[in-house]
Amino acid sequence: MTAVSAPSTLTASRGRGMRKFKNNLAAVLVTLAFLIALVPLVWLLYTVIGKGIRGLTRNGFLTQDLGVRTFQDAGGGVVHGIIGTLEQVAVTTVIAVPIALLVAVYLVEYGHGWLARATTFMVDVLTGIPSIVAALFIYAIFFVHFGAQFAGIWVSLALLMLMIPVVVRTTEEMLKLVPNELREASYALGVPKWKTVLRIVLPTAFTGIVTGVVLGIARVAGETAPLLILDKYTTHTNWNPFTGYQAALPLVIKDQVSNLGSSFSFTGGTATNFAPERMWGAALTLIILVMLLNLIARLIGRFNKIAD
Repeated sequence: MTAVSAPSTLTASRGRGMRKFKNNLAAVLVTLAFLIALVPLVWLLYTVIGKGIRGLTRNGFLTQDLGVRTFQDAGGGVVHGIIGTLEQVAVTTVIAVPIALLVAVYLVEYGHGWLARATTFMVDVLTGIPSIVAALFIYAIFFVHFGAQFAGIWVSLALLMLMIPVVVRTTEEMLKLVPNELREASYALGVPKWKTVLRIVLPTAFTGIVTGVVLGIARVAGETAPLLILDKYTTHTNWNPFTGYQAALPLVIKDQVSNLGSSFSFTGGTATNFAPERMWGAALTLIILVMLLNLIARLIGRFNKIAD
């Protein structure tokens, strides 16, 4: 019987050297790609912070609305946009989260057959739908057929179509991470399935679900297309999202952009243009708001017992 000769030490050494070279090359390429992707982000933050910090720190910027001030009038703030954004996102969250949770629980705990497959397919479709399509859908239904008037509530209805799939997918993954042993132990004690889901599964996945909800909120907080189609800008604070025009931070930015080229007063003389300061300040405010939501999601994720 012929003995199989072992590979020489030189051949094995060459193999290890090639694998090490490929590993180092991959690490360098991944790091380089990360740095390239980081450049526009750092550049964006540097520009917005540098140009917007003056307006953001100005007295009254976060406590006053614009009111009747024009581009040549000093003062005024973006509180009307902040309130509009927060209220519209809050209404979206109140409507979207219960629907998304129920859909996710159905898909993980009860879903079987064609209905579950159809539901999964529709969630996938909603995941990739552009925000302008959601806005046009709401406009076609409520404005064209029912004669609705511009208001913040219609923006919320469009935004919930964007938020639902995010929360559904996150909740679905969190529920799948709950060990089946917990369910089986509950069933062995005679606990009904609905009570098992309510008392065992959902509390176990709670921190992950909250993380998904916060990420969903951050996803829709900066959307602009529904605002442009379903709402009208106002320089005054509107606390009621169900009636009347209501501002939002993206609309504040758009309104100030329209005044960037203005440099003459109504009398024909040269006037100071305060629009750039307000525009960059509102942009920085929106970035900080979205960043805070993402940081909250990350902090909650650190306490996710399932992930640990």
